[in-house]
Amino acid sequence: MKFRTWYLPLAIALVFTPIHVLPESESMIPSAVSMKLPDHIADWELERIPASKEEIETLAPDTEFSKAICYRTRTAEFDALTGRFFRDRLDLSIVLSGHDLNNSIHRPERCMPSQGHTINQTTDIIIPVTRDRNIKVRRLLSVQTIPLNQERTEFRNFDCVTYYFFVGNKHITHDHYARTLLDMKDRLLHGLDQRWAYVSVSMWYGDVPWVQKKIHLEEADLKIRELISELGKDQIDWQMLEQ
Repeated sequence: MKFRTWYLPLAIALVFTPIHVLPESESMIPSAVSMKLPDHIADWELERIPASKEEIETLAPDTEFSKAICYRTRTAEFDALTGRFFRDRLDLSIVLSGHDLNNSIHRPERCMPSQGHTINQTTDIIIPVTRDRNIKVRRLLSVQTIPLNQERTEFRNFDCVTYYFFVGNKHITHDHYARTLLDMKDRLLHGLDQRWAYVSVSMWYGDVPWVQKKIHLEEADLKIRELISELGKDQIDWQMLEQ
């Protein structure tokens, strides 16, 4: 029993330790995801936003970012105070890795707690893109605590659902460790750096300030899946993946 207790951690350490000593390659093969976001995805309007200071300072200098807030009008809900219809909001982020494997993209479970998230549930879901193509994603349910003032004396909790996946040159995976093993294989056997794009879409649900009616989790799930499906049709070069 003692052997079994320490064998698994040791095996994992032996597998992933080489990541930190692998040399950087001069050749980088691109991700199959386009980093240029459109103005619209289906009936969602995209408002591009810059990466945060924390993201820029935390990740390697050659990391690339494409981020947007996605809005869609709730045609049945009119705000008499502003004279406008209420709108749904999704947050879209694509982060493209650079040369530095040790300081590039990582699974969001690692950084979300620093953004106020307490993750309560993790599941895997397959999202159809076309009749014969689909994307397997990881789905996280969390509660995000947001400060309401600069003094950080008042806070509000929001229920949040997040979907994410990784797109490389020839592979899509929702598993960070599978992505890491593919990186190691590329470097050790082929001398290549595979650029990976980390794609995430999130939405607050429940009682949120910018809609009139409560957003149920099932509604938030449906909206995110629709957006990812549409995004997969145009932002991903499937011919690269199918080589």
